Amino acid sequence: MAMFGFIGVGNMGYPLFKAAVNTFGSGEVVYTDASPARNQFVKDDTGVDFAEDNIAVVKQCKYLVLAVKPQFFSPVLEQVKEYVTGEHVVISIAAGVTIRFLKESISESVRIVRAMPNTPALVNKGMTGISFSKDTFSDGEHTVIDRFFRSFGKYEVFDEKLMNAVICANGSSPAYVYMFIEALADSVVSYGIPREKAYTLAAQTVLGAAAMVLETGEHPGKLKDNVCSPGGTTIAAVKALEEYGLRNAVMKATDACYGKAVSLSEEK
Repeated sequence: MAMFGFIGVGNMGYPLFKAAVNTFGSGEVVYTDASPARNQFVKDDTGVDFAEDNIAVVKQCKYLVLAVKPQFFSPVLEQVKEYVTGEHVVISIAAGVTIRFLKESISESVRIVRAMPNTPALVNKGMTGISFSKDTFSDGEHTVIDRFFRSFGKYEVFDEKLMNAVICANGSSPAYVYMFIEALADSVVSYGIPREKAYTLAAQTVLGAAAMVLETGEHPGKLKDNVCSPGGTTIAAVKALEEYGLRNAVMKATDACYGKAVSLSEEK
């Protein structure tokens, strides 16, 4: 029996799958995807063969990772629920799919880890928020879960009521960061910097600034102030960002993201 089974190895499931293979070994991971072409791609890329179907995955694993889109959850759960036992730990990574919905769809006795990873998991720099169902997990299970989520980045544990906000902070926000990098690069291309070098300048700066926040423990406002010399170029740029509403735009984006996450939860 394998340790991990993946139903779905798409844009989000695949980075987690690869991290599990690298951390636990190819013999400890099974998978299947609704797309035959995707199954073949993953097999060709990793050398790990795919399972026959969803039921085969459930029968062969202990930690079942549900990496399908929210709209496909109900038919998948209906298909596999009679094969999920109290020995399984179900890890769901879908936005808006609650622990209550999973228990009602499978069994009250099933143990659930609701997770919201993000796409930087592909380069082992992911950030994941997780919530545990109010069930008993053994020390050994906690150790495996810890190793799994650390295998593709960092994670924090939250009360489930905060998971919609977690989606805003890490699940959707890489898109905003990519937009910022693209806009910053475009702005200096207009002054003559070659595009590829502009992307490198912008992306490495974002990476370094994020590392400063994480590694120094300084408040982001303090780190910002450290760059803003009196009468200098940075404070002039910061003034323009404030004038044109950078903070407000980010907060409005969060409100929109949160509202959509709530509506997805209510649809279940």
